[in-house]
Amino acid sequence: MHDVRTVRAPSMPRLAAASLAGTAIEFYDFFVYGTAAALILGPLFFPTFSPMAGTLAAFATFGVGFVARPLGSVLFGHIGDRRGRRPVLVASLLLTGASTVAVGFVPTYDSIGVAAPLLLLVLRFLQGLGLGGEWGGAVLLAVEHAPARRRVLWSSFPQVGPALGFLIANGVVLGLSSALTEAQFAAWGWRVPFWAAGVLAAAGLWLRSSLAESPSFLGIDDHARVPLAEVVRHHWRLLLLTGGGLAIGYAIFYAVTTWSLAYGTERLGVSRGVMLTCIMGAVLVKGALTPVVALLGDHYGRRPLCLTGCAAAALWMFPMVALLATGAPLPMFLGFLGAMLAFITMFAVIAAYLPELYEPRVRCTGAAVGYNLGGVLGGALTPIVATALAEQGGRVPWGVAAYLTAIALFSLGCFALLPETRPVRVGSAAEAAAG
Repeated sequence: MHDVRTVRAPSMPRLAAASLAGTAIEFYDFFVYGTAAALILGPLFFPTFSPMAGTLAAFATFGVGFVARPLGSVLFGHIGDRRGRRPVLVASLLLTGASTVAVGFVPTYDSIGVAAPLLLLVLRFLQGLGLGGEWGGAVLLAVEHAPARRRVLWSSFPQVGPALGFLIANGVVLGLSSALTEAQFAAWGWRVPFWAAGVLAAAGLWLRSSLAESPSFLGIDDHARVPLAEVVRHHWRLLLLTGGGLAIGYAIFYAVTTWSLAYGTERLGVSRGVMLTCIMGAVLVKGALTPVVALLGDHYGRRPLCLTGCAAAALWMFPMVALLATGAPLPMFLGFLGAMLAFITMFAVIAAYLPELYEPRVRCTGAAVGYNLGGVLGGALTPIVATALAEQGGRVPWGVAAYLTAIALFSLGCFALLPETRPVRVGSAAEAAAG
């Protein structure tokens, strides 16, 4: 009935490990660009701009990746719903890895002029396109293989991947920053993390080569001809609410990992190494606690944790910004840690929650588009808006705190309108919400 080739179903630990490794590699590719944008791409690719304008321009190319992610989720979601989840994992990893390696070979503005930032823009778009497909394929293989009572736990392992990818990306940058002079890092050192993506992508392809196709996909008799059209027609409310709900998670993560890195080094005069260490410490704790919070999601439900995370974010954004403005390592770390704990309270359960909201025939498209729509709303603009707001304020950028708090309240309202899925048969929540 299906032309999908299958292999013996892996154990859940093996499948979770392969999903985690793949998302870690792809998010490494995505995050290494954000770190480079905060630290070095401005003067290399926009040298005619002022330092602040150059940083804003670099963040603009960073934001293009988020714009591309929903398009990638549509493209790869169509493949996932029509041909299977496994092909998505291979194709998305190849695309993201190849475009990341290519960034490391782009000549700077001094060599080829305006063509340099244009090439960056194209490659960043391709990065986002690939990453837009990665998340849906990875989490669906975990969700659709997992036993119902531990679905949040097993699906949380792909959610550890972003933290691991971030730590590897920034660890490489931190190591190069320490080992090289500023001139060496600007001349060629910043390119090394991009070249390393090729080795990581090859490892990821090897890990995923033996994964079995999802049993839920194999059980579908009537595939959606155009999954996106069906999602928009029947589940548009779910799509908008999940995108809005996830916006604060993205806003928190990129305010901490991208905007604060630029703000701390450029405005506060904190060293690159200190900023990266504080941020990486908070992300490390977030990644380690993800499976623990996921167990709470299996026990108490998905929606309560999402509401709790949004409320915590709304209460913590002003303290976080105040702690950042001190420029002292320990207060900055505590500020980032509080934000990451609010973030993971939501995102530890999202990998199970979003797929459960959609019926299997359109699940890959619906879950992936909703997830990446949140990235556009919360991630693409946050470094740009936060940088502009901080420029207008004093030493403590209260405008950034107000902006993040507003997004948290908006996301709280969106989650409040979504149904709980834990006690409900998978698929029926989508019908109830759409009807």
